[in-house]
Amino acid sequence: MQALKAPRSLRTWSVAKSDTNNNEGVSARKVTSIAGLIAVASVSGAEAQQPQSQLPAVTVDAPAHHRATTKPSRDQKRATAALRRAAKRQQAAKPVPYPNAGQLTPPDADPYANAAAPYQAVRVQSNKFSEPIANTPKTITVLTKDVLEDKNATSLREIGRSTAGVTLGSGEGGNAFGDRFFIRGFDARNDIFLDGIRDPAVSIRENFFTEQVEILRGPASSYAGRGTAGGAINIVTKQAGDKNFYNAGSEFGTDRTKRFTLDVNQVISPTLSIRAGGVAQDAGIAGRNFATDERYGGFAAVKWTPTDSVKVLANYIHTDLRGTPDFGVPWDRVNNRPVTESGVPRDIWYGEVNRDFQKVRQDIGTTQLEVKLTPDVTFNSKFRAERSLLNYIGTIAEAPRNFTSNVTPFCQIVSNQPYCTQLNAQSRYQVADVLANQSDFTAKFDTGAFKHTLVTGTEFSREKVSIDKYSGLYSEANGSGMPSASAPIVSYFDPSSVTYLPFGGASLLGTPLVATVDTKSVYAIDTANYNDFLILNGGIRYDNYNYSATNYANLSHSALDSGLVNWNAGAVIKPLPYASLYAAYATSSNPIGAELDASSASYGGPDFTNLGAAFGPERNKAAEVGTKWELFNRRLLLTAALFQTEKDNAREVGTVGGVPNTIVAGAAYRIQGIDLEAAGKITDKWSIFGGLVLMDSKITKSNVAPPTTAGYTSNVGLKLANVAHQSFNVLTKYKFMPDWEVGGQATYRSKIYGGTLLAANQGTSLPSYWRFDAFLEHKVTKNLTMKLAVNNIFNKLYYDTLYQSAAPFVAVAPGRAAYITAQAKF
Repeated sequence: MQALKAPRSLRTWSVAKSDTNNNEGVSARKVTSIAGLIAVASVSGAEAQQPQSQLPAVTVDAPAHHRATTKPSRDQKRATAALRRAAKRQQAAKPVPYPNAGQLTPPDADPYANAAAPYQAVRVQSNKFSEPIANTPKTITVLTKDVLEDKNATSLREIGRSTAGVTLGSGEGGNAFGDRFFIRGFDARNDIFLDGIRDPAVSIRENFFTEQVEILRGPASSYAGRGTAGGAINIVTKQAGDKNFYNAGSEFGTDRTKRFTLDVNQVISPTLSIRAGGVAQDAGIAGRNFATDERYGGFAAVKWTPTDSVKVLANYIHTDLRGTPDFGVPWDRVNNRPVTESGVPRDIWYGEVNRDFQKVRQDIGTTQLEVKLTPDVTFNSKFRAERSLLNYIGTIAEAPRNFTSNVTPFCQIVSNQPYCTQLNAQSRYQVADVLANQSDFTAKFDTGAFKHTLVTGTEFSREKVSIDKYSGLYSEANGSGMPSASAPIVSYFDPSSVTYLPFGGASLLGTPLVATVDTKSVYAIDTANYNDFLILNGGIRYDNYNYSATNYANLSHSALDSGLVNWNAGAVIKPLPYASLYAAYATSSNPIGAELDASSASYGGPDFTNLGAAFGPERNKAAEVGTKWELFNRRLLLTAALFQTEKDNAREVGTVGGVPNTIVAGAAYRIQGIDLEAAGKITDKWSIFGGLVLMDSKITKSNVAPPTTAGYTSNVGLKLANVAHQSFNVLTKYKFMPDWEVGGQATYRSKIYGGTLLAANQGTSLPSYWRFDAFLEHKVTKNLTMKLAVNNIFNKLYYDTLYQSAAPFVAVAPGRAAYITAQAKF
């Protein structure tokens, strides 16, 4: 039989179509194949009927071409252009084809991380950042799900302890003990967000419901509102997904840790998914006596997509944390260092076991509606209702005495020791309520060659915090002759005389300080992308900040109503597809009373003299230039940035006209430095995450004298207090066999200087330190993974925080602890 060919008209049409862009998805190969089948079918049928006869001639007429009768209308042209833009955006939004992108992604993978390099986040959660992190003119540190697991960071505090550029801060009577962080030298304790909504007042946060943690460095008021002078922390919660999985974990540690977690996602139908999980933990603190850390909690999340253009998300989180708090050790005034550096055992605890406790509870509910109105316009609205409780009685060892003190006889009478400290009870019953709504429109459009993503929105919130204290914190067994029944004096070396004192119970004073912040905001953020070569970003936000506070102990009142305008601008140039150079400028504002956990102006709280309203907010401005590189097939993101942040109209507290603790405005200071970061994979087997931050700070203007003029005549020229100016952290792991990985972490903190408010003016400091961790992981089966981890391998004695006074109490960091973890995944 002669070779068969498709009819010429079909062959010609298929070749022509192979050179054009076919919107219907018809390929030349498909057309040729169909033509061949038609020809074969025709010949086969003919041969069946006339096996010995010649095939009849077949004539196929090409389709006639018809001239368009009318030109498309203007509306038709606009509709066609809109469809073309939507198709281009959809094509541009596809993920970068990484070398191993074809591998199966775990069903519980971090949705914002690079599937080929889970240590690297590709995007942040907020729709206000429309470009990938590599194209964003800002330093953003993201601890992905895999980073959190390999750090064994089960609390937000551990994240702050092991992240470069972040320093932990202390609480006291005027501000709460809990999650207090300094970012790039600025206090950020009330700049913590949960899925983009502020989580005000200090609390203690567990990570069992956390997908990833995002640290935005530098002023961010145009994105987040008030505060954020040094940056902001956003906790991204776990949401329901489109794949079933069932995860259970257990952990046991030498610090008495027993921890169990559960995380389950179930797809009910193509339009409905549910996710739920929980945690139960009973633990101690490595290297610290008596301190305990119990945690219980659960979360539930729902995703419903009734249509392709409508998505509804909802989640609820409940946490219940309990334990015996550890507020640290006293200061050795003779040697000017913590007493644990002078022979006092590191595990010593200065509390009362029958009195001291800590309870933290959070109930957070969030709903989110996302509607795609057109291919280029999306509406998003999020509502939050939250109540959190921070409830504790603890002991701080302060006001130390020694043989040079005039109270030496009293110390010797009480404890027969020349070195003593006073144990002061600290208590708090803090309730924070939040109601908030964020609504915005995201519009995509073109102006010439620039592709714009414009986000415009509003935010309304009410934050209300009630702060009360306990009375009756003394024990009748303290004995007579004590200067204070609730503040016994004990030896540095042996506080056991009060450890087990009987305690009958305490009651709330019933005269709380109640502070309320009502905020109404409007914002607009535009990102313009020119062919992925030039990317411009700018935003502006107005906040109507209404603050009021009442102290029911003396019926004093404070109020403030002000408008805050902040903006940002940035530009990115990409000379290569995998490299970017950027410059950015941003502003932020810190109004009076913004630190909602504070009970006085000295700690950033209310000004009951009502003089602060005349000063206006503190103003912050920052400039940053940097570069970002995506190397090794875009599996490793490197960031290098130079930054400078200046604060003007800074508030100080001093004695003015013989009146102590008076607010004085007009101070100024600046911080400048370099920030280097890496996240991702160097090879298929080697992952890395870490950073190096080097900073220099300086008080440039001050209107009050230092608390002591013995060593300092002025605050001007001094460094900032309570900040590690140099910090480094690297987490790395290597897969040396198909089912085995080994990893470790190194953390460095430079010396931290103590001081009152702005300046390092007390002559105190915490020593620098290195800490090393390690882990070994084995995938036993496809469903079971075991991990052995050791934190603080060399049992280094180091310190998290110190208080701002001349004789501070100091928080001792955990010692060495080993953990064995089992993770079952189905």
